[in-house]
Amino acid sequence: MEYHEAADFLFSLRRFRPKPGTESTADLLAHLENPHEGVDFVQIAGSNGKGSTARMLERTLREAGLSVGLYTSPHLEDLRERVRVDGRKIPRAAVCSFVESTRDYVTERGADGESPTFFETMTGLALWYFGQEEVDVAVLEVGIGGKFDATSVVDPVASAVTSVSLEHTGIIGETKAEIAHDKAHVAPTDAPLVTGVTDETLEAIRSVAGDVLTVGTDGETLEHGAGDRQPSDRSSSVAQPDVRVTYNGRANHVEAEIELVGNDWTLETRIPLPGEHQAENAGIAAALARQVADVTDAELVRGLRNAHWPGRFEVLDTDPLIVLDGAHNPGACERVAETLSTYEYDDLHLVFGAMHDKDHREMAAALPTPDSVVACEPTVDRAEDRAVLAEVFADAGVDADDVHTDSAVQDALSSALERAGDDDAVVVTGSLFAVAEARSRWTSTDVPKRIQSLEDARETLEGADVTEKGVYRMRGKAVHRVVKTNLQYRQASYLKQELLSLGGECALSGLQREDERTDAVLMGTLAQFKRLTDKLEAQPYGLAEVARELRETLDIGRSEPDRAYPWRDRTAVMGILNVTPDSFHDGGEYGDVADAVARAEAMIEAGVDVIDIGGESTRPGADPVSIEEEIDRVVPVVERLEERSLADDVLISIDTRKAGVAEAALEAGADILNDVSGLEDPEMRFVAAEYDAPLIVMHSIDAPVVPDRDIDYDDVVEDVIDELAELVLLAEKAGLDREQIIVDPGLGFGKSPRDGFEILRRTDEFRALGSPILIGHSHKSMFDSITDESEDRFVPTVAASALAADRGADIVRVHDVPETVAAVKTALATSNPDLVVDDDLEW
Repeated sequence: MEYHEAADFLFSLRRFRPKPGTESTADLLAHLENPHEGVDFVQIAGSNGKGSTARMLERTLREAGLSVGLYTSPHLEDLRERVRVDGRKIPRAAVCSFVESTRDYVTERGADGESPTFFETMTGLALWYFGQEEVDVAVLEVGIGGKFDATSVVDPVASAVTSVSLEHTGIIGETKAEIAHDKAHVAPTDAPLVTGVTDETLEAIRSVAGDVLTVGTDGETLEHGAGDRQPSDRSSSVAQPDVRVTYNGRANHVEAEIELVGNDWTLETRIPLPGEHQAENAGIAAALARQVADVTDAELVRGLRNAHWPGRFEVLDTDPLIVLDGAHNPGACERVAETLSTYEYDDLHLVFGAMHDKDHREMAAALPTPDSVVACEPTVDRAEDRAVLAEVFADAGVDADDVHTDSAVQDALSSALERAGDDDAVVVTGSLFAVAEARSRWTSTDVPKRIQSLEDARETLEGADVTEKGVYRMRGKAVHRVVKTNLQYRQASYLKQELLSLGGECALSGLQREDERTDAVLMGTLAQFKRLTDKLEAQPYGLAEVARELRETLDIGRSEPDRAYPWRDRTAVMGILNVTPDSFHDGGEYGDVADAVARAEAMIEAGVDVIDIGGESTRPGADPVSIEEEIDRVVPVVERLEERSLADDVLISIDTRKAGVAEAALEAGADILNDVSGLEDPEMRFVAAEYDAPLIVMHSIDAPVVPDRDIDYDDVVEDVIDELAELVLLAEKAGLDREQIIVDPGLGFGKSPRDGFEILRRTDEFRALGSPILIGHSHKSMFDSITDESEDRFVPTVAASALAADRGADIVRVHDVPETVAAVKTALATSNPDLVVDDDLEW
């Protein structure tokens, strides 16, 4: 079964209306022989905040060393986002396997008029996959209500109700008390239900759950004396929440400082989700984490700070301030307004797209009155007509001349950005569907493909889920330039029509639904692509943004970078200088400062561009090193290089996972940060931004490396690109320019030898991220598969350096500098012999 067939089957189940009850989901799991048994589950219900809370809890439990599943909805761009294990989306192969196991059963049930719905089947998929992966804990975001939600098929070990407001009144209750009563049925048997509800609806929750642990702002009181857990150290007769939350405001433009106080614990940390309501969500997540596992304060601090959750008051830029928030009801809009009020800006430009079943007037009333608004329609059937939304905001007090409409969210966003000055604010809100389409402006990755044979063409087309007949028909036409991209269906259809009219070719995925994104493979000459982008520039449906992305991908009119780095015009060589006793290749050789400096001098003489100094090994089994010890190893070397003016000839990089070490090295004179953990230290990106230092972000499953860990990739290159895209965006949101964010695919870190060679073969595809590419392959174990002894890794390392340079690597990171410089020069001269003839190969 192809992935597009599996996904299309799942989406087709949306034709069945939601129905209350867990029987259908239980029957589906019984058909699969109850694969979820043995997994501990946490359910999180609530009107608002349940997704953010689920993410905070999941990230904290992972920080504590557990394997954690996460089930959330809806997805932003990809169905597979709903089901994750240890942060990674469910593989396409697993989705196909599940559908193959259940399709006949679901079809038979449908024939009896009892088919499981889309959400019930997706819940079954999540629970099946969590069982397959044998996760320790799985966190489930409840869909609607609690008592009759599909996720309530499990018996949770811990649960929460984040908040209660009027929603889905025709399904779970007409009053807040009735809704709270329904949601409270997620309560666990042997633990208190954690809740952020402190008003009169708390009594309704207690009537169901009995044992309740409350979370609220410090100084807040509980209605009707419902807090039987009042701390003994409080003299007041008024009941207080069991966990008190203090929101101390924003620490920077993307983080907020909070304090949590329980009966016997206190915690101070930052969270990447500004807003007092998010502080309460963090309090709920912390309380749940303490119920589920023996988490330390340090793990809570780090887990909460790393709980990035796209589309929830997500600040993308500051000049102007750009915010994406999927607020979909009046209560959520109120929170957007509260959080936005903590930022300084002149005019507010609002991009608003919402579903037709929402209270648009109350949502508009809850938001600050914008200076201009662009009403738009996300590409889903439930989207409200933009003219209706425009009328709502006109009635809410926005001047008629400042109310605009655009059919596509991307066009609406572009329009708002054109009106906004550097000191203004642009906010996209109204639904997560609108946010998802707006967010693609920053996350879209057009992958350039190197097609040298029919086999290359076939692999590319199959990778985009083109049908078997389509692959056979189109493979011979994949010539000159091939780009794989992911678009809204109507964008893809228009693009195909236009490219065909210009003599190019376009193949679309077999998964073609108007409310979902679809893969497309574009094939043509550069001239055809240039004419295509010119035509798209004036078209609606967000196609102007598509044109901009294509120009960037294919270097059609791309602007020159603002900064001069050695990798800007050619492949740069980064030399490795390990001042460690236990690194896998050269441990103990350069531990003495004098030896390290001599090694640096030799590399400079050989033509190195960057020296990467590392004070902690990431080899399998390596012992962790304290911040103080790592600083003592690396900083004296940096200082000595500065004293002797050796650093004037090269850039100095620090290979570290710790922000404290990074800052000390930058203070001593280092230029670049190399983080092999993929920003696991939440402070790292801010340190880089503060010092305006290039930051190398690596795709890392484990650091130090866990040997023989089997990671399943659908397509290792595209999966790594997908995951690196979010890390690049995190660094960009901290304040770095994309040209300063260097991506490293992480050879050897959660990659098999086959994966490593596949990444090396397709290095140029990482150009999709719009960042410089680093390949770190030096003496890696992947070469053992083609040599007899590890001592023979030198020769394939040098060969791979030439291949990486030829395939578009901007930086190669190696131990053997003289040989690598020669290999890279050979590759560059081969790609452009005139460089040698004209003596123009500057080094």
